[in-house]
Amino acid sequence: MHIYKHIPLFAAGLVLALWLIGLHLLMLAKPAQVQGFLHKFPRHPWLGQVILGIGLAWFWLLIAPDGLGSLSALAMDLGEFNGAKPLLQWLVPLSLVLVSMSVRDFLAVRALGLLGLMAASPLLEAAFLKQPASRLLVPVFAYAMLTASMFCVGMPYLFRNALTWVSATPQRWTAMAVAGLGYGIATLICALAFWRGY
Repeated sequence: MHIYKHIPLFAAGLVLALWLIGLHLLMLAKPAQVQGFLHKFPRHPWLGQVILGIGLAWFWLLIAPDGLGSLSALAMDLGEFNGAKPLLQWLVPLSLVLVSMSVRDFLAVRALGLLGLMAASPLLEAAFLKQPASRLLVPVFAYAMLTASMFCVGMPYLFRNALTWVSATPQRWTAMAVAGLGYGIATLICALAFWRGY
C-alpha cells in the first residue's frame, strides 16, 4: 500500500483546517499587504522557480527508483506506465531547468497549480471510503483545488482576473475571506468532533 493510503483523515483534516484558518485570518487582518503580494505574485522573479522546484521534486519522489531508502518511500506503482519511470526520472529535472529558463509569464501561477495538483492526492486518499459523512469537506475542497489548479496551469491569466475581481471592493474581499475561514472552522470542528480514529 502506498504511504498516502495510511494518512489518517483526522490528520489531513486538521492540517487542511489550520491552513485555511491561518490563510483567511491573514487575509482579514492584513488585506492591503496580502493583496499587494498577490498582485505581484504571478510575475514574481524567483518565487515561481522555487514553487516549481518543490512541485517537481514532489513528483520526482513519486517516480523515484527503488533502493534509495527514504527517497523511495513515496514511489508509487504506475501500472502499465511503470516502464516510463526511468525516462521520467531524467525528464523531470531537465524540465525544471528548461521551464525555469524559458517560461517567464505567469510561472508562479503555473507552479502553484502544479503544487495544488500534487497536494490533492493525499487529501483524497485520507478521506477515501471513511465512515463519517462529514469527511466530504475534505474531498470537496480537494476537487475544487484540482479544478482551480488545472486552470492555473493551463490558463494562468485567470488567476490575475479572479484576483482583480475579488479585490475590486473591500466587501468582496471580506466575503471571500470569511467564506474560507468558515470552511476552515467547519473542517476543524468536524476533525476534532468526528474524525478521531479515522
